[in-house]
Amino acid sequence: MKRYLIIGNGVAGARAAVKIREADQKGEIHIFTEEAYPFYYRVRFPEFVAGEVTIQDITIHTKEYYQGKNIALHLEESIEKVRPEKKEVTSRKGVVYSYDLLLVATGGNAFVPPIKGVEKKGVFTLRTMRDATGMKEFSTRVSQAILIGGGLVGLETGGALLRRGVKVAVIEHNPRILPRQMDEEGAQILQTKMEGMGFSFFLNGQSDEILGKEKVEGVRLKDGRIVEGQMVIISAGVRPNIQLAKEMGLETKNGILVNDRLETKHEGIFAAGDAAEHRGRAYGIWPAAQRQGEIAGVNMAGGSAIYEGTVVSNTLKVVGIDLTAAGEIDAEKKLECVVRSDREKCVYCKVTFKEDKVVGCILLGDVKGKAGILGAIEKEI
Repeated sequence: MKRYLIIGNGVAGARAAVKIREADQKGEIHIFTEEAYPFYYRVRFPEFVAGEVTIQDITIHTKEYYQGKNIALHLEESIEKVRPEKKEVTSRKGVVYSYDLLLVATGGNAFVPPIKGVEKKGVFTLRTMRDATGMKEFSTRVSQAILIGGGLVGLETGGALLRRGVKVAVIEHNPRILPRQMDEEGAQILQTKMEGMGFSFFLNGQSDEILGKEKVEGVRLKDGRIVEGQMVIISAGVRPNIQLAKEMGLETKNGILVNDRLETKHEGIFAAGDAAEHRGRAYGIWPAAQRQGEIAGVNMAGGSAIYEGTVVSNTLKVVGIDLTAAGEIDAEKKLECVVRSDREKCVYCKVTFKEDKVVGCILLGDVKGKAGILGAIEKEI
C-alpha cells in the first residue's frame, strides 16, 4: 500500500489528493496545512469581506468530505522538516511521518514591500482566511481604505469595501491601473468608470511611509503626496513559498523547478501550484494551480499525464464592470490588433494577432464572444 503525503491544502494539494484517491482506492493519503480551515475558494474573499457570503459559502471541501474519501487532513499542523533520503517528514507537533510519494504544494505568500510602518494596526494583506476575517472585522470601523497595488485582487477587494460604504484610494506605482491586463487606452476608460463608482487613484505612486502612531492614519508617497485613510491593504503580488523546498535541497529559481510531469529532480517528490516553476514560469493563478495539482496527483498514482502550461486569462470581478484579459495584450503596440472602443459606454475591445494567429485580447464592457476568443488563443487558431 502506497503512502502519499501532501504539504499544503490549497487548490493544488486538494485536487492532487482527489486525483490520487480516484486512481488508488487503498493508498494512505495525508494532507498537512498550517491553516485552521479546510479547502476554501480564496478567489471569493472580496465577497466575504463585503459581507455577502459566509465562510461556509466559500468552503469547497469540508472536513466530512475528506473523511468520506478516507483522506487524513491535518489542520494547523505544518511540516517543519523533510528528510528526502529517509522519505520522512516531521510536523510542527513533533510527529514523524513516512511517505513513498511526496507533493510540495506550499503555495505563495503575499509580498509586502519594504515600507516604513507596515507593522501598524490596520495594515492587511489578503491571502488566508485569517487575513479575510481580520480585514472584514476591521473595515466596519473605517471610512476610507488605502490600497497599495492596483492589480486585480486589490481592485476586487476595493470593490468589496465600496459596497460596505468605505471609500477606497488606490496607490499604483505604474502610470496606469491593471498594467498586466490593460493597455493605456483601455486603462483610462476603466479608470474613469471606477472613479464614478467611488475609487480614487494615485498613479506613479511609490509608498514611502504608513502614517500614524500605532494605528494607520494615511500613507505618504515618495513625491510628498499624502493619501488619507484608516486602513491599508497591501496587494503587491504573490511570491512562491519555497523556504521548505530550499531546506530539503530541491532545485529552485523563482519557484520549485519541475518537469512536464510536475516531478522535481528528487525521485518520488513532486511540486505543484503557486510554489512550482514550470518551463521558466511560476504562475500564481488558481487555474494553473488546479491543473498542476490534478496532473501531479494522476502521476503520483502511477499515471502519465503531461502539463503543457496554462493560458493566463484574468477576469475583474467588480460589480458593474465586465473585464476579461488574456494572452498578449500588446501594451507596447508591437503586434497587429483590432480595437473597438466607446468611452461613453465604457467599452474597449481589443484582439491581438501574431503571424495570423489570435494571441491575446482585452474585453471591457462587452464580453460577447469571450469563450470563442479564449479558445482561439489556447488552440493557436
